[in-house]
Amino acid sequence: MAHHFKEEDIDEFRECFYLFAREGVINKLDELSVIMRSLGMSPTITELKKYFSENNGKLHFPEFLKVMHNHCRVEKLPNEILAAFKANDRQHIGTIHSKHLKHLLQGWGEHLNSKEVEQIFREANVHPNGKVNYDEFVKIACAPIPDYY
Repeated sequence: MAHHFKEEDIDEFRECFYLFAREGVINKLDELSVIMRSLGMSPTITELKKYFSENNGKLHFPEFLKVMHNHCRVEKLPNEILAAFKANDRQHIGTIHSKHLKHLLQGWGEHLNSKEVEQIFREANVHPNGKVNYDEFVKIACAPIPDYY
């Protein structure tokens, strides 16, 4: 799996892995969750359980690299959303009006209701009649959230 990552990435993964897996093995769901979240990933509980079951409940560093490779391929959502914003930004200014963003959030995909959109706007510090830097919005909206289990 090492050939899928840059050397610097592998070093960062190794450092984070051994910081939490002092015995050289991860055998708890919460350990894997903390490590992956520390590296900017946002795996779901289901994904974490799948990774453990595929590796007989234990992950050594080589298996962890394989998990990271597979999860990196799955977790391309922020880049896809950003690409969609850029494709619709005909003036290339990097912003979208908040009313248009609200319309998109309520009309596409999950069809969020007004309260959900207002909550997202509050968390992302979006003003109801202002412009939204979509790059910053995507970073905030796609940031990993903690799983409580």
